[in-house]
Amino acid sequence: MHTQLDHIVIGATTLAQGVAWCEATFGVVPGPGGEHLNMGTHNRLLRISSDAFPSAYLEIIAIAPHLAAPTAHPRWFDLDNPAIVTSLNTHGPQLLHWVAQTDDIHAACAATEQLGITLGQPQAVSRMTQRGLLEWTFSINASGERPMHGALPHLIQWADASPVVHMPLGSVGLSSVSISAAPENLPLLRSCAAALALEAVTVEQSPSAFSVQLLTPAGMVTLQTPAQGY
Repeated sequence: MHTQLDHIVIGATTLAQGVAWCEATFGVVPGPGGEHLNMGTHNRLLRISSDAFPSAYLEIIAIAPHLAAPTAHPRWFDLDNPAIVTSLNTHGPQLLHWVAQTDDIHAACAATEQLGITLGQPQAVSRMTQRGLLEWTFSINASGERPMHGALPHLIQWADASPVVHMPLGSVGLSSVSISAAPENLPLLRSCAAALALEAVTVEQSPSAFSVQLLTPAGMVTLQTPAQGY
Protein backbone atom coordinates (compact mmCIF):
# COMPACT_ATOMS: atom_id res chain seq x y z
CA MET A 1 0.00 0.00 0.00
CA HIS A 2 1.25 3.49 -0.89
CA THR A 3 -0.35 6.42 0.99
CA GLN A 4 0.73 10.06 0.95
CA LEU A 5 -0.83 13.46 1.55
CA ASP A 6 -2.92 14.60 -1.39
CA HIS A 7 -4.33 17.91 -0.20
CA ILE A 8 -5.26 20.00 2.82
CA VAL A 9 -8.76 21.39 3.27
CA ILE A 10 -9.54 24.98 4.24
CA GLY A 11 -13.18 25.52 5.19
CA ALA A 12 -14.88 28.87 4.60
CA THR A 13 -18.38 30.25 5.04
CA THR A 14 -18.25 31.54 1.46
CA LEU A 15 -15.79 30.86 -1.32
CA ALA A 16 -15.13 34.60 -1.67
CA GLN A 17 -14.06 34.75 1.98
CA GLY A 18 -11.77 31.78 1.42
CA VAL A 19 -10.12 33.41 -1.58
CA ALA A 20 -9.58 36.65 0.36
CA TRP A 21 -8.10 34.65 3.27
CA CYS A 22 -5.70 32.87 0.92
CA GLU A 23 -4.47 36.14 -0.58
CA ALA A 24 -4.05 37.73 2.87
CA THR A 25 -2.32 34.65 4.38
CA PHE A 26 -0.05 33.58 1.54
CA GLY A 27 0.06 36.59 -0.75
CA VAL A 28 -1.33 34.58 -3.67
CA VAL A 29 -4.72 34.09 -5.29
CA PRO A 30 -5.87 30.47 -5.60
CA GLY A 31 -6.57 28.98 -8.98
CA PRO A 32 -9.91 27.78 -10.31
CA GLY A 33 -11.80 24.83 -8.87
CA GLY A 34 -15.26 23.47 -9.48
CA GLU A 35 -18.53 22.20 -8.03
CA HIS A 36 -19.42 18.96 -6.23
CA LEU A 37 -23.06 18.40 -7.15
CA ASN A 38 -23.48 15.41 -4.82
CA MET A 39 -22.20 17.42 -1.84
CA GLY A 40 -23.54 20.90 -2.55
CA THR A 41 -20.07 22.45 -2.28
CA HIS A 42 -17.61 24.30 -4.50
CA ASN A 43 -13.89 24.98 -4.25
CA ARG A 44 -10.76 26.81 -5.36
CA LEU A 45 -7.33 25.16 -5.54
CA LEU A 46 -3.71 26.16 -4.95
CA ARG A 47 -0.65 24.03 -5.61
CA ILE A 48 1.60 23.70 -2.52
CA SER A 49 3.87 20.88 -3.69
CA SER A 50 7.38 20.50 -2.30
CA ASP A 51 10.15 17.91 -2.26
CA ALA A 52 8.57 16.23 0.77
CA PHE A 53 5.03 16.47 -0.60
CA PRO A 54 5.32 16.40 -4.40
CA SER A 55 1.59 16.06 -5.11
CA ALA A 56 0.22 18.44 -2.47
CA TYR A 57 -2.33 21.14 -3.08
CA LEU A 58 -4.62 23.28 -0.94
CA GLU A 59 -8.39 23.18 -1.33
CA ILE A 60 -10.59 26.05 -0.20
CA ILE A 61 -14.11 24.67 0.13
CA ALA A 62 -17.47 26.20 1.01
CA ILE A 63 -21.14 25.35 0.81
CA ALA A 64 -22.43 26.47 -2.58
CA PRO A 65 -25.68 28.42 -1.99
CA HIS A 66 -26.86 27.80 -5.55
CA LEU A 67 -26.57 24.00 -5.23
CA ALA A 68 -29.05 21.71 -3.51
CA ALA A 69 -27.96 20.23 -0.21
CA PRO A 70 -27.44 16.45 -0.23
CA THR A 71 -30.36 14.52 1.21
CA ALA A 72 -28.80 11.08 1.69
CA HIS A 73 -25.85 12.22 3.84
CA PRO A 74 -24.27 15.33 5.39
CA ARG A 75 -21.69 17.31 3.48
CA TRP A 76 -18.09 16.17 3.81
CA PHE A 77 -15.43 17.61 6.14
CA ASP A 78 -17.96 18.38 8.91
CA LEU A 79 -19.28 21.36 6.94
CA ASP A 80 -22.78 20.71 8.33
CA ASN A 81 -21.51 20.35 11.90
CA PRO A 82 -23.02 23.26 13.91
CA ALA A 83 -19.76 23.72 15.85
CA ILE A 84 -17.77 24.03 12.62
CA VAL A 85 -20.36 26.36 11.08
CA THR A 86 -20.16 28.60 14.16
CA SER A 87 -16.36 28.53 14.13
CA LEU A 88 -16.19 29.52 10.45
CA ASN A 89 -18.74 32.30 10.96
CA THR A 90 -16.89 33.59 14.04
CA HIS A 91 -13.24 33.14 13.14
CA GLY A 92 -13.29 33.01 9.36
CA PRO A 93 -11.64 30.47 7.03
CA GLN A 94 -9.54 27.84 8.76
CA LEU A 95 -7.80 24.51 8.33
CA LEU A 96 -10.36 21.71 8.73
CA HIS A 97 -8.94 18.49 7.42
CA TRP A 98 -6.71 16.64 4.97
CA VAL A 99 -6.99 13.98 2.32
CA ALA A 100 -4.42 11.27 1.55
CA GLN A 101 -4.09 9.56 -1.81
CA THR A 102 -3.63 5.82 -2.00
CA ASP A 103 -3.19 3.23 -4.71
CA ASP A 104 -5.64 0.83 -3.00
CA ILE A 105 -8.43 2.67 -1.24
CA HIS A 106 -10.36 -0.46 -0.32
CA ALA A 107 -7.35 -2.05 1.38
CA ALA A 108 -6.52 1.21 3.16
CA CYS A 109 -10.05 1.61 4.53
CA ALA A 110 -10.05 -2.01 5.64
CA ALA A 111 -6.71 -1.54 7.43
CA THR A 112 -8.11 1.06 9.85
CA GLU A 113 -11.47 -0.71 10.14
CA GLN A 114 -9.59 -3.61 11.71
CA LEU A 115 -8.41 -1.16 14.37
CA GLY A 116 -11.93 0.18 14.97
CA ILE A 117 -11.56 3.44 13.00
CA THR A 118 -13.77 4.18 9.99
CA LEU A 119 -12.33 6.45 7.32
CA GLY A 120 -15.47 6.10 5.23
CA GLN A 121 -16.88 3.94 2.47
CA PRO A 122 -15.21 4.24 -0.95
CA GLN A 123 -17.58 5.90 -3.41
CA ALA A 124 -17.19 7.15 -6.97
CA VAL A 125 -17.12 10.95 -7.23
CA SER A 126 -16.64 13.29 -10.19
CA ARG A 127 -16.83 16.92 -11.24
CA MET A 128 -16.52 18.73 -14.54
CA THR A 129 -13.39 20.74 -15.30
CA GLN A 130 -12.16 22.74 -18.27
CA ARG A 131 -10.20 19.64 -19.26
CA GLY A 132 -13.20 17.33 -19.04
CA LEU A 133 -14.61 15.04 -16.38
CA LEU A 134 -12.40 14.55 -13.32
CA GLU A 135 -13.11 11.23 -11.59
CA TRP A 136 -11.95 9.69 -8.34
CA THR A 137 -12.94 7.32 -5.51
CA PHE A 138 -13.34 8.91 -2.08
CA SER A 139 -13.86 7.43 1.39
CA ILE A 140 -17.10 9.21 2.27
CA ASN A 141 -18.14 9.00 5.90
CA ALA A 142 -21.91 8.61 6.24
CA SER A 143 -21.88 10.90 9.29
CA GLY A 144 -19.92 13.62 7.51
CA GLU A 145 -17.41 13.61 10.38
CA ARG A 146 -13.66 13.84 10.04
CA PRO A 147 -11.93 10.66 11.31
CA MET A 148 -10.50 11.23 14.79
CA HIS A 149 -11.49 14.93 14.62
CA GLY A 150 -9.26 15.43 11.60
CA ALA A 151 -6.14 13.61 12.77
CA LEU A 152 -6.73 10.80 10.26
CA PRO A 153 -7.46 11.66 6.65
CA HIS A 154 -10.19 10.81 4.28
CA LEU A 155 -8.76 8.79 1.40
CA ILE A 156 -8.76 9.40 -2.32
CA GLN A 157 -7.77 7.29 -5.29
CA TRP A 158 -7.63 9.16 -8.56
CA ALA A 159 -9.00 7.44 -11.65
CA ASP A 160 -6.27 9.12 -13.66
CA ALA A 161 -3.67 11.69 -12.60
CA SER A 162 -4.26 14.07 -9.71
CA PRO A 163 -5.36 17.56 -10.84
CA VAL A 164 -2.19 18.95 -9.25
CA VAL A 165 -0.29 18.07 -12.44
CA HIS A 166 -2.26 20.75 -14.27
CA MET A 167 -1.80 23.44 -11.62
CA PRO A 168 0.99 25.97 -12.12
CA LEU A 169 3.95 25.88 -9.79
CA GLY A 170 3.65 28.60 -7.17
CA SER A 171 5.52 30.30 -4.37
CA VAL A 172 3.92 28.34 -1.50
CA GLY A 173 5.25 24.93 -0.47
CA LEU A 174 4.13 22.46 2.18
CA SER A 175 6.97 21.96 4.66
CA SER A 176 5.64 19.64 7.39
CA VAL A 177 2.53 17.79 8.52
CA SER A 178 1.66 16.68 12.06
CA ILE A 179 -1.26 14.72 13.46
CA SER A 180 -2.25 14.29 17.09
CA ALA A 181 -4.83 12.86 19.46
CA ALA A 182 -5.58 13.00 23.16
CA PRO A 183 -2.89 11.11 25.15
CA GLU A 184 -5.08 8.06 25.66
CA ASN A 185 -5.69 7.83 21.89
CA LEU A 186 -2.12 8.37 20.71
CA PRO A 187 -1.29 4.62 20.54
CA LEU A 188 -4.36 4.05 18.35
CA LEU A 189 -3.44 6.98 16.11
CA ARG A 190 0.10 5.64 15.70
CA SER A 191 -1.29 2.19 14.84
CA CYS A 192 -3.61 3.64 12.21
CA ALA A 193 -0.81 5.73 10.70
CA ALA A 194 1.36 2.62 10.50
CA ALA A 195 -1.46 0.55 9.00
CA LEU A 196 -1.92 3.18 6.28
CA ALA A 197 1.85 3.47 5.74
CA LEU A 198 1.49 7.26 5.83
CA GLU A 199 4.54 8.99 4.41
CA ALA A 200 6.19 12.18 5.78
CA VAL A 201 3.60 12.66 8.53
CA THR A 202 4.66 13.16 12.18
CA VAL A 203 2.52 11.79 15.02
CA GLU A 204 2.83 13.92 18.14
CA GLN A 205 0.93 15.15 21.20
CA SER A 206 -0.60 18.55 20.50
CA PRO A 207 -3.80 20.52 21.24
CA SER A 208 -4.60 20.39 17.52
CA ALA A 209 -5.55 17.18 15.71
CA PHE A 210 -3.89 18.31 12.47
CA SER A 211 -1.35 21.02 11.73
CA VAL A 212 0.81 22.03 8.80
CA GLN A 213 3.66 24.40 8.09
CA LEU A 214 3.96 26.11 4.74
CA LEU A 215 6.85 28.12 3.35
CA THR A 216 5.49 31.28 1.72
CA PRO A 217 6.97 34.51 0.31
CA ALA A 218 6.16 36.07 3.72
CA GLY A 219 7.94 33.32 5.65
CA MET A 220 6.73 30.18 7.43
CA VAL A 221 2.99 29.96 8.09
CA THR A 222 1.53 27.45 10.55
CA LEU A 223 -2.10 26.32 10.26
CA GLN A 224 -3.94 24.17 12.81
CA THR A 225 -7.35 22.62 13.08
CA PRO A 226 -9.58 24.00 15.85
CA ALA A 227 -8.31 22.86 19.25
CA GLN A 228 -11.77 21.80 20.43
CA GLY A 229 -11.46 18.72 18.21
CA TYR A 230 -8.58 17.41 20.32
